[in-house]
This record gives sequence, C-alpha cells and structure tokens, in this order.
Amino acid sequence: MGRILSIDYGRKRCGIAVTDTLKIVANGLTTVQSATLIDFLKQYTAKEPVEKIIVGLPKQMDNTPSESMKYIRPFMGQLKKALPDIPVEMFDERFTSVLAHKAMLDGGMKKMARRDKAIVDEISATIILNDYLQSLQANL
Repeated sequence: MGRILSIDYGRKRCGIAVTDTLKIVANGLTTVQSATLIDFLKQYTAKEPVEKIIVGLPKQMDNTPSESMKYIRPFMGQLKKALPDIPVEMFDERFTSVLAHKAMLDGGMKKMARRDKAIVDEISATIILNDYLQSLQANL
C-alpha cells in the first residue's frame, strides 16, 4: 500500500506531509526549497511508495483562485511530467496557515519557533492532508 503525500506549495519553500501506509494518519515530513522540490519528490517516491499527491489549492473567500495559482500551475505541469504514474489532485487550502499558527500556539510552541515559516509550511501541509483524508471519510 502506498502513502498519500501533500504539498503546501510556496514560491520559496514547500511544506510536505505524508500519511502512514494505511492512510489513517497524516504527519509532517519536511520543508523543501521550491527550486529543489521535484528532485526531492523523485527521490522520495523512489524509496517510498506514494499512491497519490495532494497539492494545496489556494482560493480566496469568494472561491476564486488566489494570486498564488500563477506559480502553482507551472509546478503542477512539471510534477505530472516528472512523476506521470502518480495521480495528482488539488485540495482547498484556505485557512491552513491560520490553523497552523493556532496549532503552534495550542501546542505551547515558543515565540521564536513560531516565527519559523518552514514549520508553518510543514504544519499547513499536514492540515491539508488531514482535511483531505476527512473528506474521503465523509464521502464513504
């Protein structure tokens, strides 16, 4: 059984989260510089079976795509070309950064650690993946 991997894509860096092989729990994996993301994914998928990749879909409150889509669209094309055997889906990522900051506060993380945007990106990817898993359960 393969894992599901999620990406919170950003212009500078991307948060990455993965499920366990049973696809029950999502955990933050790492943060990777955007320029090296495709290489990272190739290496990771060569070692670990990945069944599907979920990329955060940035939307505005009125449900229109956010400005970030102009960076994500080219990445999606590169990703599908680099890993053609792995299905890629987009999933709504609204409020994930806000929820990530709340999770950091609720978890008692110190102020300096909360300023580390890499941690926020990784937590955001985990939230995207957890929300995706919950949506699958709701559709059963």
